[in-house]
Amino acid sequence: MKSNAIRTSLDVPRELHARLHEAAARKGCSARKLILAGIERAVEEAKGSRPRRRLSLDPPLIRPAGRHIRVTEENVYDLIELP
Repeated sequence: MKSNAIRTSLDVPRELHARLHEAAARKGCSARKLILAGIERAVEEAKGSRPRRRLSLDPPLIRPAGRHIRVTEENVYDLIELP
């Protein structure tokens, strides 16, 4: 095993295990190679479904219901009631 690999265990139902080895024999490869190919394919598919960029909120998704208050550094303390 390669030094950058991690060994893991997986409980596989007997029927699936038998079908895995049959499929590997038909393809002429090892069950390990077939499992790794399946994992790589699943990871790549999952990567493609993730949004490529963050959702833009400009313009807002939901319009504000009320009056619009523009807050600046100069007027922020005028808008907040302090004790």
